[in-house]
Amino acid sequence: MRQPLIAGNWKMNGSRASAEALMRAVVGGVSGGGCSGKAAEVALCVPFVFLDLGERILADTPVRLGAQNVCSEPSGAYTGEIAAAMLKEFGCRYVICGHSERRDYYSETDALIAKKMVRVIEAGMRPILCVGETLEQREQGLTQTVVASQIDAVIAANGIQSFAQIEIAYEPVWAIGTGRTATPEQAQEVHSFIRARIANHDALIADKIRILYGGSMKAGNAAQLLAMPDIDGGLVGGASLVAGEFLAIWQAGDASA
Repeated sequence: MRQPLIAGNWKMNGSRASAEALMRAVVGGVSGGGCSGKAAEVALCVPFVFLDLGERILADTPVRLGAQNVCSEPSGAYTGEIAAAMLKEFGCRYVICGHSERRDYYSETDALIAKKMVRVIEAGMRPILCVGETLEQREQGLTQTVVASQIDAVIAANGIQSFAQIEIAYEPVWAIGTGRTATPEQAQEVHSFIRARIANHDALIADKIRILYGGSMKAGNAAQLLAMPDIDGGLVGGASLVAGEFLAIWQAGDASA
């Protein structure tokens, strides 16, 4: 049985004061939430400037700390970048790699994303590999082609064994911040395809890997999405900025555990 993971992606939001209040509210809710013995795991992927705050507030709590990006190089003259070893020093457990906004706004390629994932794994953390299609690609019937290409590129670069140390997040780009959400059946179809794609290389890894849904998961749809057999949690955007909403999603994940 795969333990669900509910990871919040704060993106570029928050102030020092609001970040601290949100972290403390999530910790309080998770610590005293009356969860089952197989509770969903919780993580907060925060902006770089809040990592120090996260290390101090989340240490020795059930809530894991994560980052939203990482440099593909281990160190050196890369102004403005953050190395994986630096993230590890601040207690990060997870690092998002290949989010659709990074692919789109910053032209990140599959090759660059694969290299970033190597750095994260080398540093002893777990990448969350984001894959997914745009609305135009879905309407053209290219969903599986696009997702397969994104996964296959990482397998080709890093090997299938690297997938034993990662999480995958399926994020239909057309359902992020648009008010549209994939139905549980639509999401399950792609999650099942992803698992089968990995199983073509290694069935054991495919069975164990967690595949999160990253397309506008909210308190109102989390239970239905998480009830699907191949949806193992959520990479939550806007709803992670409201403690009550995020905790409700976590509780739905706990119920599905």
